Amino acid sequence: MILVKKILNSSVVLVDNDGQEMIALGKGIGYGKKNGDIISDSVVDKIFLPIEAKKSTHFAELVNEIPIKFFEITKEIVSLAETELSYQLNPSIYLTLSDHLHFAVERNEKGINTSNRLYWEIKNYYPKEYHVGEVALKQIKEKHSFNLPEEEASNIAFHLINAQSDIAEDQDGLRKAKLVGTIVNMVRYSIQHNLDTNSIHYTRFITHVRFFVDRFFSGGLIQEKEDELYRQMWSLYPAAMEVATKVKSYVDQAYNTKIPENEIVYLGVHINRLMNHTLLNKE
Repeated sequence: MILVKKILNSSVVLVDNDGQEMIALGKGIGYGKKNGDIISDSVVDKIFLPIEAKKSTHFAELVNEIPIKFFEITKEIVSLAETELSYQLNPSIYLTLSDHLHFAVERNEKGINTSNRLYWEIKNYYPKEYHVGEVALKQIKEKHSFNLPEEEASNIAFHLINAQSDIAEDQDGLRKAKLVGTIVNMVRYSIQHNLDTNSIHYTRFITHVRFFVDRFFSGGLIQEKEDELYRQMWSLYPAAMEVATKVKSYVDQAYNTKIPENEIVYLGVHINRLMNHTLLNKE
């Protein structure tokens, strides 16, 4: 049972859903309501955001500052994303993306342009999320008449990437994308040839790097040692292992850590495939 706790405006209401405080959003959801009234959760155009009780007041005030249409746009994007992608998004995206879109529209209307430092990385390393961002921009223009710049596709993708986990802080997704970009650039410069970004080897390499970065920041790196495999890789593919070791040295120094040998072995495998494919196409 969802009970009204506080009416913020006709479209934003603080509610109690069986002991869990939530923000309820929807056109007219608070109209004519008073504390203690029941709100039906069966109406499809309503959005319910779970929040921690100690943050409810601040959260509600922030939500109250964002026009309801931006939550509606975000709901459309989330629906599109969860159809196109193979994962569910954390409800925190309803606040973070709505707030971003509101600010983006305000900036655009004032002629203020800000660059996305990770535009290239997100476009190339997260193509599925970026595609959703592109489609979302078209829908925003067609349905809501907001003509946002192309770079906003990567910003939308960034919020989708970040909402894959329970971590709602932008900084977490930012540092992951930065490290992915740094590793890929190190490999590209080491190979000294343009990479075929359409090849299956490149796709596998990017996927491996993304999972490596996820494991690195979550403390889940592969710790088991396989000394024989490590020696074999150095014997068979020294060039690839040298590049992988450069990556290890950078990460160890930049993050004051020590990457296990096995992680270097598996990274070396993908680098070797990438190098062979690249060099083969140059002949």
